[in-house]
Amino acid sequence: MSDSPSTRLATRLSFLVAGFGVACWGPLVPFAKLRLAVDEGVLGALLLCLGAGSVLAMLVTGALSSRFGTRPVILLGGFGLCAVLPLLAILPTALTLGAGLLVFGASLGSLDVAMNIHAVEVEKGAGRPLMSGFHALFSIGGFAGSLMMALLLSLGASALLGALLGALLMALALAYAAPRLMRTRTAENRPEDGPHFALPRGIVLVLAGLTAITFLAEGALLDWGALFLTEAGLVDVKLGGFGYMFFAMAMTLGRLTGDALTARIGDRAALLWGGALAVAGFGVLIAAPVAWVAWAGFVLIGLGAANIVPVLFRQAASQTQMAAAQAIAAISTTGYAGVLLGPAAIGLVAEYAGLKMSFAMLAGLICLVPLCSAFVVRSGRPA
Repeated sequence: MSDSPSTRLATRLSFLVAGFGVACWGPLVPFAKLRLAVDEGVLGALLLCLGAGSVLAMLVTGALSSRFGTRPVILLGGFGLCAVLPLLAILPTALTLGAGLLVFGASLGSLDVAMNIHAVEVEKGAGRPLMSGFHALFSIGGFAGSLMMALLLSLGASALLGALLGALLMALALAYAAPRLMRTRTAENRPEDGPHFALPRGIVLVLAGLTAITFLAEGALLDWGALFLTEAGLVDVKLGGFGYMFFAMAMTLGRLTGDALTARIGDRAALLWGGALAVAGFGVLIAAPVAWVAWAGFVLIGLGAANIVPVLFRQAASQTQMAAAQAIAAISTTGYAGVLLGPAAIGLVAEYAGLKMSFAMLAGLICLVPLCSAFVVRSGRPA
């Protein structure tokens, strides 16, 4: 198994497609609600189908990647997104849309795990940190997908046309990446090495917990950040979304520069100082007296959290207590569960103690990242 500029490009395109596909679905949600004439409760249940499909696929993708290699799993998941996305714009009943979202989620979940397994193998071949840059392409894909759909829909294009164009662009990217994806598998990832799915254990359990915490914080800022700003009286409702925008921009910038930074300071320091900066960002946000200070808090959280998950994936690939494919599948599943369940938990706490207390609890959880940095990283330098 070898690294080359073409395999790195193919890996980046895989991350780009995943972020782009998710972003293309988001603007279709209001259209689906109107088309089906359902209330928020039914819509919430439908959206859970996407999450359920992702988690179910993640449970088996590690084994599939071990048996068949990551290339076919990446292509199956990616082209699955291309095939289902246009259907999500026209499916006529709640039952059919739920089934479509289940398949869409399964495609996304399998792509997510397989591309991360592929990424850590490419990084190993390169002998230098690359994971932050790969994850940055997911963020860029999300920005590009949401921008494309927003522009098309604002110009009067139909939801189906936007979905078809998005699917076509993803298919072209995957077709270009396909011959450049690695086809071989390491001996570590042979199917006879372990069960098809294994619960995280040992160091992988710690990595999974830290991944879930980081994803929980990201999901909380997405779902509750605007409300936090408006309820605190810092901004008008129309400006509530600027907080997450600043967070996303800072995270993308942090990941684009994260590989060079991690190569210089090492994985342990990246977790230690990144986690500390994210905690400080939450402190600034909670105590902010005016809007620009709160926005600075969002920026600090984005910069601090940017490279935590890439480092955790790299550590999952280098540990020896579980096969790399199983470890990456385990922390991906746990992290996604944090995204799904976390915002609901934040809402429950906020109902009784307020959003400030909820965000203070998030800061406390993020403290575990720097506190555990020495434990999860065997060396101060990346392998």
